[in-house]
Amino acid sequence: MPDSLQDPARYLARLGFDAPPPPTLQTLRALQLAHTSSFAFETIDTLLRRPVPVDLPALERKLLHDGRGGYCFELNRLFLALLQHLGFDAHALAARVIEGEAPLARTHLLLHVAIDGASWIADVGFGGMVPTAPLRLDISAAQATPHEPYRVRERDAGYLLQAQVRDAWRDLYTFDLQRQLDIDLEMGSWYVSTHPGSPFLGELRVARTAPGQRKALRNGSFAIHRLGQPSERRGLDDADAVLQVLRDEFGLRPPAGHALREALQARLERDAAIQAGLGPAPGRA
Repeated sequence: MPDSLQDPARYLARLGFDAPPPPTLQTLRALQLAHTSSFAFETIDTLLRRPVPVDLPALERKLLHDGRGGYCFELNRLFLALLQHLGFDAHALAARVIEGEAPLARTHLLLHVAIDGASWIADVGFGGMVPTAPLRLDISAAQATPHEPYRVRERDAGYLLQAQVRDAWRDLYTFDLQRQLDIDLEMGSWYVSTHPGSPFLGELRVARTAPGQRKALRNGSFAIHRLGQPSERRGLDDADAVLQVLRDEFGLRPPAGHALREALQARLERDAAIQAGLGPAPGRA
């Protein structure tokens, strides 16, 4: 895959920079916070069962020109290219997301960044619980972010990332420091977007941060989570309501044509049938 950005100025402008900033910890913090609020995590393409390329020209076109977001292999891949363009010592890592008891494949991409001899992890692609600040690879204490506190713990031969949600620590993913190559990213994205066991296949998941809050959409369920306050949730009755939320709440430009509306309506009808006990047992569509 091409390893350099074609339009870094446009990317930086989207993040609020009119000139390339220096590769410092302060810059990394500002970039990560801006990225999670400027680019939505979204799985429109996996809902539509379309290929998800992770080469830089495709990612720049989708995120910078087409009004779209993406999932971890897209968001963090593009963010990695930006960090490297700015002179950061950064590379890709792979993680196993924790869902239930059974171990999952390494299907999450995050970044390792070395600054002044210290190791940090940066992640702008972890959906509804994405960290909004880089986290030092330090197991001694919890770390504050503009949203929830996070902490890194030792786990087996690697690390465990946790977030404090209300009064409990939630396990997010495990990872180690093995450097990932471009081919690893291609393989991971191919698995997530095509494998029958992928939790994203046939699913719409969308997330975006804002000061003091997180917005999340899963198929027809929309929620706003505000720090220190009860969450607000509402169901969306039809595909047009979902499309409006994608535009108004997440700043997305849905792809042209009828395919998305049709896929959304079919997904909502399937979920309603399952809820009413009239459809197949819940599973991955």
